[in-house]
Amino acid sequence: MTSAPGDTMSDAISAPRPARIRYFLCAWLFVLSAISFFDRTNISIAAPQLSHEFGLGNQQLGWVFSAFLVGYASFQIPAGMLAVRFGPRRMLAGGVVVWALCNVLTALLPPGFAHAVILLFAVRCALGVAEAGIYPAANQFVARWVPQRERGFVNGLIFAGIGAGSGLAPPLLTWIILSHGWRSAFWFDAVLGVFGATVWWIIARDRPEDHPRISAAEKEEIRQGLTSFANTAGAAHVKDRSISWRVMFSRIDLPALMLSYFALGYTSWVFFSWFFLYMAQARGLNLKTSAEFTMMPFACMTVFCLSGGFTSDVLTRKRGLRVGRCFLASVSMLLTAIFLVAGSRVPDAFTAAILLSLGAGCLYFGQSVFWSVSTDLAGKNSGVFSSIMNMSCQIGGALTASLTPWLAARYDWKMPFSVAATLVLLGSLAWLLVHPERPLEV
Repeated sequence: MTSAPGDTMSDAISAPRPARIRYFLCAWLFVLSAISFFDRTNISIAAPQLSHEFGLGNQQLGWVFSAFLVGYASFQIPAGMLAVRFGPRRMLAGGVVVWALCNVLTALLPPGFAHAVILLFAVRCALGVAEAGIYPAANQFVARWVPQRERGFVNGLIFAGIGAGSGLAPPLLTWIILSHGWRSAFWFDAVLGVFGATVWWIIARDRPEDHPRISAAEKEEIRQGLTSFANTAGAAHVKDRSISWRVMFSRIDLPALMLSYFALGYTSWVFFSWFFLYMAQARGLNLKTSAEFTMMPFACMTVFCLSGGFTSDVLTRKRGLRVGRCFLASVSMLLTAIFLVAGSRVPDAFTAAILLSLGAGCLYFGQSVFWSVSTDLAGKNSGVFSSIMNMSCQIGGALTASLTPWLAARYDWKMPFSVAATLVLLGSLAWLLVHPERPLEV
């Protein structure tokens, strides 16, 4: 008997498709992550034009770069609480619209304005506040939607957006700026943000049971994946209760993660804020070539982040959380330190770009593990827990945004990379103190 066309369509919609909905939503989190790093790095791509138009030196540019991270770091804990209170759907959709507004305000900056540095500082600080909720909200989504066995890969996918956005931004925004002026790059990012927020609002829901297109089979798979780990490590892992400050800081795990993520933030922002200018100023490359070379570390970040998340899940299934999370992240940071020292000291610009890019890639090989571990440890309270951890990362980034030009001017460009290498070495050691196989008790 032949089915009617309507019946076939109905069957296709209702047929169980485990993982399809949650992976599609996670893929859009990758897109939002990429958009956020278009917004974060656009200021450094436009820096030469801004510097020329408003008479800004490297130190003043460093203040502007730091402004984003000041706002971002200061609002991490409130953002984590808001993510728990309002859910990832509203938190992200509203936040991305504000990102777009900040880009519009930057594009409207009057030509030749005498106090441009003050307005740029204020707008970038506001952008930081608005973006503070993206990863705590995404982590809250992962805690509600993603089984424990998949969290390494999913977090790798989400944070691969950092490399994708940061890698695509230099050539694309450079082309836009050279063709239409620096303001056009900020208009472009504003439109991109509105589009990303609209799609997320339409497709996302805070919980699997609220999504109209999810199958019963996938809901059951998610439910079992969220509870099976709790059954082996303590049912408190999935309780929907607040974690007290005493509980979070009663063990060394959170301070150790904060130290290690501080090191990652400091080092990553050497690339986000200064790598474009480093290739132009220290390596003597022209604007176009510098933009092309600047893609390399971010391409490595994207590929390594995805592969690191996948590797973490495989190792976790075979060797347990301690090996799959902590040892993987520790080794990746150790390799980062080696590549940073080597890459900053070779004379050839191309070789330096390759080695430093491998350092950025190794750094992001363990990026997803930070967020997987925060979910492993804190469960449904991971929005607050991860926001505290992320705050330390952004403090590190704010420090490097201003300290890097000072170190380069006071010594040379080898010094900023040496300082970063020292910090990631300490971050590697801090991972040995973390125990995700023992969730927090509440």
